[in-house]
Amino acid sequence: MSIPQPAHPTTDKRWKLIDLVMQRHDHRPDALIETLHAAQDAFGFLDPETLHYIAARLNLPPSRVYGVTTFYNHFDTKPKGDHTLVVCTGTACHVKGNDRILTWAQERYGLKPGETTRDNRLSLVEVRCVGACALAPVILTDNSLTGKTSFAETTAIIEEWLPHGP
Repeated sequence: MSIPQPAHPTTDKRWKLIDLVMQRHDHRPDALIETLHAAQDAFGFLDPETLHYIAARLNLPPSRVYGVTTFYNHFDTKPKGDHTLVVCTGTACHVKGNDRILTWAQERYGLKPGETTRDNRLSLVEVRCVGACALAPVILTDNSLTGKTSFAETTAIIEEWLPHGP
């Protein structure tokens, strides 16, 4: 007797792509990270409904799926803005002033790391190290790494993305 599989949370066709990834791996639990990547690529973030669906299909406890999702900083549990600024605050980047960017963003826009502006134009992410210490200070603008970036250059990028101010 086969165990009934949960239905897709919606009729959205992107679910078929996620199902294909799981089928390719015979719904083995070790396909979790690849399945999470597929879901995030399809939907842009991983909401609780998606995580529960994946957990059921891979026969994993929801807590394990959530734990993996929140452990890796690549996975997002909230929608991201039109632009994403990742600020490295590892030792080399901190010493070269990257922490000032986070303070400035909070003071000017009320934006803290892990948040997105109300108009969904910018998501701010803080990471401990991107592994490019020789290029410190480092930022990632929409997934593009830029090194030896001055405070003025970084704030100019933010102001270009948020031209109307706070």
